[in-house]
Parts: sequence; structure tokens; C-alpha cells
Amino acid sequence: MQSWDLKAIELPGGSRSPVVLHSEDEGRAVLIGLEPGQELGDHQVKEHAWLLVADGAVEVAAGDDSVTASAGTLLHFEPDERHAVSAGDGGARLLLLLAPWPGEGHFREA
Repeated sequence: MQSWDLKAIELPGGSRSPVVLHSEDEGRAVLIGLEPGQELGDHQVKEHAWLLVADGAVEVAAGDDSVTASAGTLLHFEPDERHAVSAGDGGARLLLLLAPWPGEGHFREA
């Protein structure tokens, strides 16, 4: 068994310093800190993505939908679904689960 205290892990630099907690073919777990007002602009990934708000609150937009997500909220995005996440005044701590890892087409051929 492995365990992580998501509130105790240091995340210096916010989204510029995500912490990979675990990675294997079945999936990857990444802890992301967003400082107040910081955002993950419009983007997409090749994997199924589950985003858990572990602390704080974020605004999440995907297509025509948007939601304010506070601690305890879990969101799911389909592969290639475009979305954006921005932190409120208090910042946020997010757990990102990607499966499978890496998804087909994640690494582009050079």
C-alpha cells in the first residue's frame, strides 16, 4: 500500500511545479497547486482525466459548461476534451488522475 497526505506535500511555484505521485501504464497521479488567480489555460490531454479539488476552489470551463468546484468535487474529462481551470482568491490544490498512461497519441513522433 502507498499513501499520500495531499495537504502536506510542498508545491513551490504553483502549476509550474506539479508533483507526480505515482505513474504506471494503468494511470498517473499528479498533484497540482494553483496559487491565487493562477490558471491552467485552455488545454486537452490524450487520456481520461479525473480532477479532484483537494483544497480551495476553482472555476472549470469545458465547452459551453462551467462550474465552480470546491474541495471535495470530482470532475471527469474525456480524452481530447478541451477545458480550462482557474483558481480563486485562495488558490487550490488539485489531484489529477490520467488513465491509461500515457494515452494513445500523448507523445508526438519527432
